[in-house]
Amino acid sequence: MFHVKLPGQDAIARQAGERLATHRVKLPRQRVERPLLQVTKRVVMALLVLVGTALLVYFDRDGYTDNSDGPVDLLDAFYYATVTLSTTGYGDITPVSDGARLTNIFLITPLRVLFLIILVGTTLEVLTERTREEWRLNRWRTTLREHTVVIGFGTKGRSAIQTVCATGLKKEQVVVVDPSSKVIDAATADGYAGVVGDATRSDVLLRAEVQRARQIIIATQRDDTAVLVTLTARQLNRKAKIVAAVREEENAPLLKQSGADAVITSASAAGRLLGLSVLSPSAGMVMEDLIQQGSGLDITERPVIKAEVGKSVREIEDLVVSVVRGHRVLGYDDPAIGKVQLTDRLITIARVSPHTQIAPDMKPLSQD
Repeated sequence: MFHVKLPGQDAIARQAGERLATHRVKLPRQRVERPLLQVTKRVVMALLVLVGTALLVYFDRDGYTDNSDGPVDLLDAFYYATVTLSTTGYGDITPVSDGARLTNIFLITPLRVLFLIILVGTTLEVLTERTREEWRLNRWRTTLREHTVVIGFGTKGRSAIQTVCATGLKKEQVVVVDPSSKVIDAATADGYAGVVGDATRSDVLLRAEVQRARQIIIATQRDDTAVLVTLTARQLNRKAKIVAAVREEENAPLLKQSGADAVITSASAAGRLLGLSVLSPSAGMVMEDLIQQGSGLDITERPVIKAEVGKSVREIEDLVVSVVRGHRVLGYDDPAIGKVQLTDRLITIARVSPHTQIAPDMKPLSQD
């Protein structure tokens, strides 16, 4: 048989393999035994079955006959066990007594089946694992709705996930997209689903079910990548809330024109915090406390309770910094606020401890 290889075939195959490797979905896995340990266990079990079968034949050797030399010894017993368990069955050693034949029916035949199961156990397990993984993936795609897609699992992306999950969002409702397999492995180890691939490609975002997402967080390393991802994500999902991070403030308007609802400038924010810490270390410490979520002071958004309706901002017990009314965000000193309404939402500064649970209706504000 000849194998014909066309020019460039290796390159085409390699590119196809790379496309498959960079467009795959990874779900959180359960820990399993190492393959070497599994194989070792199966080999030991197979040897035990072989030895047991040979001993059965040897103890009942008077019921067997060897067509070549007549009597059956220990070597013949192991030979018979080997060819019988492997279903080869040359027929040179055969059971002749009723007891030996009954032993073959009720003992050696089940041992043969067990031996075959052990030998093909690894293959069966691999097929079963692939089938189970495929079923999990299909079920995940079917049930995934109103989820959060995080593009980039660096420092910013990881912090954004922690902030969103602090509101009660389950990890199963978070999908991480990143071009690095190692980064996605770290995300799946934390319990998040991951997609390996370039988020500027629509087929990669479709694997993350971005068209069904409720909110999209873009935390890429480069501003130009963030622009392309925002354009692609907005084209696939017109209703999702898109929040993007950029390094340079001059690129923020471009992100908003591309479809981002909010843009966080990380470099400018860090620079302002540095300058504030130089001018007023105490003020810088307070701002750092606000940025670090889960302890000290946190900025939260919550609904107005009935007891607060009709009161002014200053009469509310919590420290209110802004009021969200409709699509407008009003400062605490804005005369347009007047009295607090039931449909308003309050942005407040509250003190929390590491053990404090944030209610789902209290949303920490996006911080960089």
